[in-house]
Amino acid sequence: MSEASPRKTSDETGFREATRVWLLENCPPSLQGKSQVAIWGGRKWRPENPDERVWLERAASKGFSAPMWPVAYGGGGLSKAQNKVLLSLLRELRIPLPLVGFGLTMIGPTLLQYGTEAQKREHLTRIARGEVLWCQGYSEPGAGSDLAGLQCRAEEDGDEYIINGSKIWTSNADAADWIFCLVRTDPDAPKHEGITFLLMDMDQPGVTVRPIKLISGSSPFCETFFNDARALKANVVHKVNAGWTVAKALLGHERSMIADAFGVGGTGGTKRVSLAERARRYLPSDKSGRLGDPVLRDAIAQSEINARAFALTVQRSKDGMRAGHNPGPESSMFKVYGTELNMARHELMVRIAGPQALGWEGAGFEADELALTRDWLRTRGNSIEGGTSEVQRNVIAKRVLGLPD
Repeated sequence: MSEASPRKTSDETGFREATRVWLLENCPPSLQGKSQVAIWGGRKWRPENPDERVWLERAASKGFSAPMWPVAYGGGGLSKAQNKVLLSLLRELRIPLPLVGFGLTMIGPTLLQYGTEAQKREHLTRIARGEVLWCQGYSEPGAGSDLAGLQCRAEEDGDEYIINGSKIWTSNADAADWIFCLVRTDPDAPKHEGITFLLMDMDQPGVTVRPIKLISGSSPFCETFFNDARALKANVVHKVNAGWTVAKALLGHERSMIADAFGVGGTGGTKRVSLAERARRYLPSDKSGRLGDPVLRDAIAQSEINARAFALTVQRSKDGMRAGHNPGPESSMFKVYGTELNMARHELMVRIAGPQALGWEGAGFEADELALTRDWLRTRGNSIEGGTSEVQRNVIAKRVLGLPD
């Protein structure tokens, strides 16, 4: 394994060259060209390809699993420009990200902003090494769009809290090791003021997880039940009864993450290919090589232009966050547009594939066609998760346009 440290190269050209060499020498050959592979990490993670663990460990040792986090917390300490170079090389070489998950995109940035030094050193370093997979405990059966109406209770018991209640739509809770959770610590306070943001280990007798099967056939979402579960008071983030402040900050990161995943190019289980390339597989072209259907050509061009423009807009916001600016109401705009963009793209992919997009199982369909069917069904939930589009439009109306209640 190469000992070169591309982070020490200040010149951007030199950094790019050194990073390219490092990536090619350290990413196992079996993963090069496999950018679609998702490396989750965590105590329960059992990768199909053992090289995924090798790649995570090597990248984490260089700080490339969390490239812009401080070195003291397991990150790479890269500048904004260096991080862009790293990400562009990963795309160019079609090498998978060393690590994905809510630890990097949601709780990590929130702890950097609100966590104590002890919380940062304990949790961020374990996230960066891929040792812990996180899930989110926000919504409840009776508190979805009205999140502040949550009733999951946490009562003091010495140095701990005892938690009772339930959460729903807890993505990947059945595979998660820890959960960041909103709990009610003062039932007599106004509903926004009696909430505490708490970190909890899932591996204990008082936590039960039950997957929720979706129409697509998959079960990424779960119900999570707490029956006298316990969490240390030291794992309260920010202040007791001031969790709503932390919750809003994390929601900004979540909505930016959803917009990034769905709007900029996320396709679920379907391999990302251009719409034009997909159309040529199913539809005739004219003598010049263009698609024969001019209406469809226009729809494909418009979709790709919209996606590219949106990607550049989101990138400007991400650059601001990396410079220390917290996500604001623009994250609601990104969430609404990004999810609508993803749903429209999948509608267009189904339109292109025609009858081949209607398969569920059996002969006559390729694996990616069956995946497209399920991914199209999965997009029906895009406008609900991470805060419904209706709620986001209310945020935009009040906080961006300044409209009255």
